[in-house]
Amino acid sequence: MLAKRIVPCLDIRNGKTVKGVNFENIREVGDPVELGAWYAEQGADELVFLDITASHEERKTFPDLVNRIAKGVNIPFTVGGGISELSDADMLLNAGADKISINSSAVRNPQLVSDMAKNFGSQFVVVAIDAKLNPETGLWDVMVKGGRERTEKELFSWAKEVQERGAGEILFTSMLHDGTKAGFANKELARLSRELSIPVIASGGAGKMEHFVDVFNEGMADAALAASIFHFKEIMIPDLKNYLRQNNILVR
Repeated sequence: MLAKRIVPCLDIRNGKTVKGVNFENIREVGDPVELGAWYAEQGADELVFLDITASHEERKTFPDLVNRIAKGVNIPFTVGGGISELSDADMLLNAGADKISINSSAVRNPQLVSDMAKNFGSQFVVVAIDAKLNPETGLWDVMVKGGRERTEKELFSWAKEVQERGAGEILFTSMLHDGTKAGFANKELARLSRELSIPVIASGGAGKMEHFVDVFNEGMADAALAASIFHFKEIMIPDLKNYLRQNNILVR
């Protein structure tokens, strides 16, 4: 059995780490370079850096920031935001990123997933899926542009499609759970894990240590991502890993 991964996420806007609730009410947290280095020291398994307004503002993620982050961490890190073509991914890889996360651009142009997997390898390609339960249809609608725009794609069928196109991992964020600290979308995560053969990273809803036990046991997730509880030191990563070990969950 592979060890479960703990992944802090740094949402970046205008060069600063920020955090919101349900993708709204954004406030600044700190410097992403300093935070990234601190998380690496704390024992995080990986890091995710998302330029949360790049797609909405139709601009590119800044490679100089990625380069500064890379110099300060010794663990894998994923970069997302504003990546719409192979040259963007190539630039960020050369700047020091270990993986690329694509979301809105993949929905607009699914062939991009195939091209990235072919050119860089599946292990390099993370497809992030932000989804929201539609109470009228009972389906999970895929959202784009930082959760601002609803699409016609549905969570489970879209996840299967990007897997077939060569994605190496899925990062699923439930917009209903994001920032609420009420627990992850375990039912949906478990279904994704059963239906896919690639790793699933859970995002949205972490509030206490028990939620991580639940997301690994009930949600069957391969990795759990969180932001505010780590940023504000409500949960320390060494303490969390000890707690998970006590609950018979394999961590590094």
